[in-house]
Amino acid sequence: MLTERALHDHLTVMSGGIANYARDGALVSLDARLVLREEGIDLPADSVSTDLKRNRHLIADADLILAMTRQQVRILRQAFPEAAGKEVYTLKEFAGGSGDIEDPVGKGDDVFGACRDEIKACLKQAIARLEPRPRRLLPSPETTERR
Repeated sequence: MLTERALHDHLTVMSGGIANYARDGALVSLDARLVLREEGIDLPADSVSTDLKRNRHLIADADLILAMTRQQVRILRQAFPEAAGKEVYTLKEFAGGSGDIEDPVGKGDDVFGACRDEIKACLKQAIARLEPRPRRLLPSPETTERR
């Protein structure tokens, strides 16, 4: 999606977890890999998770933080001082909707696929907000004086 809109040079997208079970270096689940592969997304074999509790600098460096649930947004705002003053939304909220995208872990292929589709639909809506807006250029004083 970023490449299609020529945003890949302007945006860096990262993913991390804040749950108690989030761990650095955990492999991406096979269920997630399979539903992503159905979309033509092949994750490298060495793709691993990031625990944001241990990598708080990633939150500090972020301009925008998108979470899957309102509870995650609350945790980010309450337990991570690095998120203070940052734009923090659920993905659905940022896409113009409301509600949560629930974690599909342990719920089977069909739930993983539905979750993927829900995220994809939200991203299609949200990505427009990430596109650089055209700037209205005002004439410089030198240009105005020459007329």
